[in-house]
Amino acid sequence: MYPLTAIVSDIHSNRQALAVALADAAARGARRYVCLGDVVGYGACPANCLDTIMSITGQGAGGATGPGEPAHDTTGVAVERGLCLLGNHEQALMQSAEDFNPRAREAIEWTRERIQEGGDRYWNFIGALEPSAVDEAAQFVHGSPRDPVREYVMPSDVRNPEKLAAMFAHQQRPICFVGHSHVPAVYYEDQRFFRPRGTEGPYRVLSAPGERAIINVGSVGQPRDGDVRLSYALFDGEAVTFVRLEYDVDGAQADIRASGGLPEYLAERLGQGR
Repeated sequence: MYPLTAIVSDIHSNRQALAVALADAAARGARRYVCLGDVVGYGACPANCLDTIMSITGQGAGGATGPGEPAHDTTGVAVERGLCLLGNHEQALMQSAEDFNPRAREAIEWTRERIQEGGDRYWNFIGALEPSAVDEAAQFVHGSPRDPVREYVMPSDVRNPEKLAAMFAHQQRPICFVGHSHVPAVYYEDQRFFRPRGTEGPYRVLSAPGERAIINVGSVGQPRDGDVRLSYALFDGEAVTFVRLEYDVDGAQADIRASGGLPEYLAERLGQGR
């Protein structure tokens, strides 16, 4: 039986938002946790968020297939081992952030210093992250099926059939979950498009044989659709529930302002949902 899976993405070092999302998922009966990447970047609490993701997935420093620890949700209940994937911010930490905008690049440099203070275990965890994973029901990536780490799937893509076709050509399962754009949405191969506006579902996303969909779960830690509430999704192997929740935005902004190095803009945008 497919475990009820909480799918989170783009946490961006926002401990307040992550705590609320995971507590809600546990209360809804989640038995497995999948993170689509970008645990770090922008926000002020990378170590806290990395520790939390390592705990709920059980992935540890051994990677998705290597030795890890037993997985537990934030209430301490044992859950099935999950996974965390490589996001472009983790990739930038290990390689280069030269192509990032100045504020994002500044945040990456600040984050790198904080992670170095934590020793090798964070670097070992990040270095073992894979760009893509599949199970019996879905594919999971950060960016897109075509470019799992860096390509955005955006609402404007429904007017670009060539790009949609190219992405779907690389899809390995009927459903592919993505993040990266920070905008929750469902994209179909025939250019149909759906944007949830709040907590909605469960939806049986696929209704016909051969149908395929790309599902963006939105962002836990830095929503960009004009809604300041965190976003994540639950998946039972067939149906998807989109979840939007309020969290302590003021607290997350205060952490950024007290960081001694992160740009003020990164605090301001949390209050604007952009």
